[in-house]
Amino acid sequence: MSHERFLEIVRFCFVGGLSLLVDCAVLFGLTEFFGVHYLYSAGISFTVSVIFNYWLCVTYVFKGAKKQTPKQAAIFIGSSVVGLGLNQVCMWFFVEIIFLHYMAAKLGATAIVTLWNYFAKRKAING
Repeated sequence: MSHERFLEIVRFCFVGGLSLLVDCAVLFGLTEFFGVHYLYSAGISFTVSVIFNYWLCVTYVFKGAKKQTPKQAAIFIGSSVVGLGLNQVCMWFFVEIIFLHYMAAKLGATAIVTLWNYFAKRKAING
C-alpha cells in the first residue's frame, strides 16, 4: 500500500468518525427529544451525515475529487442511497429481531455500511 493511499484511508476514517458523531447526535436528538420513531430518525440522521460526509470527502479525503463528472456524482449519491437502505435494514434487524437498543444497533449498522461506503465512494470519486 502506498503512503498516499494509507493517508487517504486515515482521512476517510477521521471523516467517517465525524460523520458518525453527526449521525448519532441527530438520531438520538430526534428520537429522544422529539419522539420520532427510531427508523425515521435513523433515515433522517443518515441523510444528514451523508451530506456532511460527501462535503468532507470531496474537499478533504480524496485527491482530485473537485474534478468530478456528473456521472461520478450520481454514482456517489446512488451508493449513499444503497447505504441508507443497508442502514435501515440493519437498524430494523438489530432492534426488532436481535432486541438491541437503537443506539447500539446504530453502531452495528454503521460497521456494516462503512465497508460499503469506502469502496463505493472511492470508486465514485476517483472514477
